[in-house]
Amino acid sequence: MKAKLFVMVGLVAVSDAAERLGISVRQVQHLVARGDLQPVARGLVDESSVERFLAVRSGSHTRAWSNETAWTAVALLSGARDSWIGASQRSRLKQRLGRISSSELVERARERARVTRYAAHSSAGRYLLGEVVHTREAEGRLGLSATDVVDGYVATADVRKLVARHGLSRDDAGRVTLRATSMDLDVVRDLAGRDVVLAALDLAESLDVRERRAGLDGLDSALEDFRA
Repeated sequence: MKAKLFVMVGLVAVSDAAERLGISVRQVQHLVARGDLQPVARGLVDESSVERFLAVRSGSHTRAWSNETAWTAVALLSGARDSWIGASQRSRLKQRLGRISSSELVERARERARVTRYAAHSSAGRYLLGEVVHTREAEGRLGLSATDVVDGYVATADVRKLVARHGLSRDDAGRVTLRATSMDLDVVRDLAGRDVVLAALDLAESLDVRERRAGLDGLDSALEDFRA
């Protein structure tokens, strides 16, 4: 008999997650192990993490670029210089950006950071903002109002210390998003303040319809400017 969706709100059986994502149960288990999907209990995953995964993948299984290539794409679209990939690879990437869609760009660039969401005490927000690289100013330029949500980039090596220092707990519906990356944070900080491209990529992964639309529109504009 075909498995039915688990009845508890917010929880999805692994078999149902596999069906919704169009992959095998084994692949779902691999995504859980990678941190792409959030386990809740044995055989269950958080439904929000499944929806976020679907939002980024857009129903396809396009292979992601490497971390370095993804950040080069952000740099090229932002008009910044990069020095971490070779000239031939950069040339191929420029050609790819000349014909890629905004939704495929979101999918391809997903490996720029490992995204994890947390619940936190209300007082932690103002301190966290000073310890992450965020894109709030650029989000404003994309037409979005400031909120109390904390969303920012942090060095992969510093995530555990940050989580422990602020008492964060893994929660895919939480209001703190940490984007762990191996890219030099000075580079990330420059790109975050230079243009709206990085902010638009982050927003395009959102489950909020308005945020996602603002992100995709921002990427459409950046791609058009790049091709001009």
